[in-house]
Amino acid sequence: MGRRQNDSDFGRFALLILFFIGAISCSMIYLFITMVFMPSISPVSFSTSMQEYEYDNGASVVDEEVEEGPQCCRGVEHLELWGDAVKWGAEFKVNSSEDCCVACKKMCRGDGGPCLCNSWVFCGDRDACGSRFGECWLKRQKDALNPDRRDSGDRVMWTSGFVFDKGEGIVGLETDYGILRIKLLPDCAPQSVAYILELLALPHCIGCQIHRAESRGSFWNSEGNHIKKAPFGPPFALIQGTLASHGSIFKDIPKEHCPNIRRGSVAWVGSGPEFFISLANHKEWRDSYTVFGYVISEDMEILEKIAQLPTKSEVWNNIHVSVLEKPILLRFRRMSTKS
Repeated sequence: MGRRQNDSDFGRFALLILFFIGAISCSMIYLFITMVFMPSISPVSFSTSMQEYEYDNGASVVDEEVEEGPQCCRGVEHLELWGDAVKWGAEFKVNSSEDCCVACKKMCRGDGGPCLCNSWVFCGDRDACGSRFGECWLKRQKDALNPDRRDSGDRVMWTSGFVFDKGEGIVGLETDYGILRIKLLPDCAPQSVAYILELLALPHCIGCQIHRAESRGSFWNSEGNHIKKAPFGPPFALIQGTLASHGSIFKDIPKEHCPNIRRGSVAWVGSGPEFFISLANHKEWRDSYTVFGYVISEDMEILEKIAQLPTKSEVWNNIHVSVLEKPILLRFRRMSTKS
């Protein structure tokens, strides 16, 4: 004979149902943003309809701060940068790598000139560092875009980071339609930036290319703001490609700072090397992608031109995407520190 369900049983049953509804909702959102970017051999059925978001019609931020709020100050663990010391760690100890980073940032004038400190090294492993625990070395690299690496690997007890002042840390992404100037964000995405600097040091980036281009259509205005009640795509207002150089071993990049995607944001798809540049503000993507740079506003017209090139339609996991008929080859190049 079945047992009668009491109030306690009913409460547990209701909570279980709510849990499953929440899990399914989160899974559907994740599935959507993943499939927007990732082609797959096995298509997965899903609907492109999403809940509506109310967008403010404020100006798009591309050549100032990428995201309002607390500033990033991150480093790369198990990396020791060399360089001339401007403050000796034996005489300067702090509580965390973030404090060390902040100390380095404070030595930047903020007027677009070079920072007195453009790299820092912190010893934060109490067991490995011993008496050196807490040491914060503030250093000056002779070439900020080609830092002097002393050592790296799991056995290295140091954490290191880069600091670029305003006007510094800009690299060029050369295309057949012009050079995109990208401001790198080493304090928010240091491991991503370290990889970009490796590509910058190569004479060529064979394999680096743009292969997908989708305009803003009638869904976003020229400032990247979403038109109220309009769909969120397709088209999805983005340029997508890959930054994997043939002959080089690519290691997945861990998730770093994921602010809201804005017009001009340069971000990884997953752990890379697929990347995209957004032509619009995408609040609906909910802080899902590591942003490691942004395109200087004056160069967005180059991307708008690329978005109008001939494409062919493909279906990635039941989503229609626009793939360029002729991929655009890319190469990183150095730019003047003066923008």
